[in-house]
Parts: sequence; structure tokens; C-alpha cells
Amino acid sequence: MEVVEEVAAPVEAPKTVVDIAVGSPDHTTLVTAVTAAGLVETLSGPGPFTIFAPTDAAFAALPAGTVENLVKPESKDQLTSILTYHVVSGNVLAADLTDGQKVTTLNGQELTVSIANGVVKINGATVTAADLTGSNGVIHVVDGVLLPQ
Repeated sequence: MEVVEEVAAPVEAPKTVVDIAVGSPDHTTLVTAVTAAGLVETLSGPGPFTIFAPTDAAFAALPAGTVENLVKPESKDQLTSILTYHVVSGNVLAADLTDGQKVTTLNGQELTVSIANGVVKINGATVTAADLTGSNGVIHVVDGVLLPQ
């Protein structure tokens, strides 16, 4: 009789919200921006964080040159303000959102949730994928860049 030795699969460390974004082919611009703003360490921390993550297409829809200017060292404060406007403290799952709800972002300003016919929007940007859960929070993919006032 042949003895089959079972080898336990290596246990992967739980992915943080940053790891999820880094692993996404649709979020290279977001990852570049988070890195330029120096927010990788913060968003890899214990959290929990809820991130409304714009896709590369959302960043590409901004006026020409916007992203290139934002990732320059002299634009770090403005970039940080925009990025922290996409982050809410706590685990906010899609089922927790209600129409007309206001959520306060890490930059101190509020986002407005609207829900109609099953479509969730954050300040007018549509949530295209919800509840991507990481070890320190959750990501909701949005099709627009949220700009603070």
C-alpha cells in the first residue's frame, strides 16, 4: 500500500485593502497615486477602512494631464486630499448603505450615497463591484473619481 503524504498548503497572510488594489489590473493608477501620496503604510494598517476605489478608466476620464500633475511631489497635499476623500473609517458593506446616507471620509468631507433600482452611487459615481473584503477593510469599485469640494 502506497503512503500518500499530505502536505498542507502554505497559509497566505490575509490581504489588506492595499494588497487587493495592487492585485487588481483595473487599479494601477490608484496604486500609483496612493504610493505617491505616501498612503500605502496608513492603508495597510489595522483599519478597518472602506475604500471607494476608482478604476483606471475613471482616472483616465479626468481632464488630460490631471493624474500626471497630481502624482508630482509638489501636488502631494492635493493628491492626499483627493485620495482620503475616497476612504471611510470602518467596514461599510454595501448592505449597510442607504439612499441619501452621508458618510464622512478621512479628509473630513462627506460623500452622499444614492440607491435607485438596485444601483448604488457615491456622489454620482456608480459602484461597479462591491464588498471586496480584505483583512483590514472593504473595497467598493467605482467608475468615477470623487473630487472633494
